Amino acid sequence: MLLQMSIKENLNRLKSEIPDHVKLIAVSKTMPPADILLAYENGQRRFGENKVQELTTKHPVLPADIQWHFIGHLQTNKVKHIVPFVHMIESVDSFKLLREIQKQAEKAGRTVDCLLQFHIAEEESKFGLDLEEATALLSSPDLATWNHIRLCGVMGMATYTDDMTQVRREFSHLKSIFDALKEKFFSGTYSFCEISMGMSGDYSEAIDEGATMVRIGSLIFGQRNYKASI
Repeated sequence: MLLQMSIKENLNRLKSEIPDHVKLIAVSKTMPPADILLAYENGQRRFGENKVQELTTKHPVLPADIQWHFIGHLQTNKVKHIVPFVHMIESVDSFKLLREIQKQAEKAGRTVDCLLQFHIAEEESKFGLDLEEATALLSSPDLATWNHIRLCGVMGMATYTDDMTQVRREFSHLKSIFDALKEKFFSGTYSFCEISMGMSGDYSEAIDEGATMVRIGSLIFGQRNYKASI
């Protein structure tokens, strides 16, 4: 009962703080299906996972109307496992990956929403495109023939630091990338409208800088146990 109340209270508090135009993605990685179901029963529908094996284990045992967002680094050989049901892939960081998503989505008879992931942090460990790479990707004539993917915006992760000035600068940079791509490639495309940035420690700053999606886990579910089995 204590866990149930805390998840409910955490969600209610976050939803009272997050503007209506910003989507809350509950990051449920490492969390058991029972905890996800508690959040679902309290109105949450969008959940984020970063490992294919974990997501494919959870999906069959949870409600079918959950909108799963894949937010981790995705290998091309694993795309086929999530394309039949995933709502959005937020971590597209190469032309090769986007091509594979199109291929598998066509096989599945679906159109999959995608975000382009950008490397905005000063940390070397983060995946992602830069503006030049994204421009080359979006300039490919192949994209015009790919009707089983829909590019909906951009995603990025700021540096893990207590320096909020730096974090804001990185979020502002992602917003400027979104604006540049919108103007050059998507000026008449309503669906290209999402900026996914901000996590438990910096979501307020992300919203201030233009986020339309925030990815929050520990503030909903508590601290993660990475050794726990699903």
